[in-house]
Amino acid sequence: MTLGGAGRFWPDLAPVLLPTHPVHFVEEITSAQNPLVKLARALERKKARIESGLFLTEGARHVTEGLDNGWQLHALLLSDAATDRDQVRALARQALDHGARVARVPERVLESLTHRDNAQNVIALFRMRLAGLEALAGARRLIALERPRDPGNLGTIIRLADSTGCGGVVILEEGCDPFSVEAVRASMGSVFAVPVVRCGVDAFDAWRRQEGLRLIGTSLEGSVRHTDVDPGARTCILMGNEQSGLPPAMAALCDGLVRLPMAGRADSLNLALATAVTVYEVWRRSGFDGARF
Repeated sequence: MTLGGAGRFWPDLAPVLLPTHPVHFVEEITSAQNPLVKLARALERKKARIESGLFLTEGARHVTEGLDNGWQLHALLLSDAATDRDQVRALARQALDHGARVARVPERVLESLTHRDNAQNVIALFRMRLAGLEALAGARRLIALERPRDPGNLGTIIRLADSTGCGGVVILEEGCDPFSVEAVRASMGSVFAVPVVRCGVDAFDAWRRQEGLRLIGTSLEGSVRHTDVDPGARTCILMGNEQSGLPPAMAALCDGLVRLPMAGRADSLNLALATAVTVYEVWRRSGFDGARF
């Protein structure tokens, strides 16, 4: 049964997937020039993500997390090997329930999308979704980043926020894209669980004051160790970017500035690592509330 050149009926999964889906179908794609594959490949570029409103994620577990958290799935691409797994079959059914396209593609095509040998057997196209500041209301801990430049750092910090029970991550002014392949990959699925907000400094500062959040910045100009500052009952950790740190104007907005102690020749840590050290100390002060012990 031919489907307008886009693919053909997938007979081996029809008994499992199709009886409850009279309108939807699973496609089989063999060409790297297929429009859906070309769209997925284009999402490496920020311009294509902005124009389409879509981004890529890899791995059945992360796709499941996206669906479980209510993100809109546009399409699901599966390798031949993946279709032998019960988890992936169930995921395909779930994708069809959400009105998404589901297609089986050769492993070489998936590898061309991820630029990895032995690529993940499941790749999904999700619709992008940024939160507003209102989504962070009531949070006990937040992380704010001033113009982060490295998507790997950003993704790792989103994962950190998830791991430490932070209510969200705020990207102040311009910064790297949280939906880039590198950021999503580094977040390990946490991009679906943690609200990410992008806004201006003035709007954020007015909002956090109204919320009663204490703003603690990290800076080489800080005179207090991160273990000695009072984070307050509700705290936002403010981190400067990788190149220039926290600008003086933003440091002036903080209720406290801390500095991480150093013993060697290095005068600073990687942004994601410095954020982790600081956030874990703030969380420790609250008795690791919510931790799974």
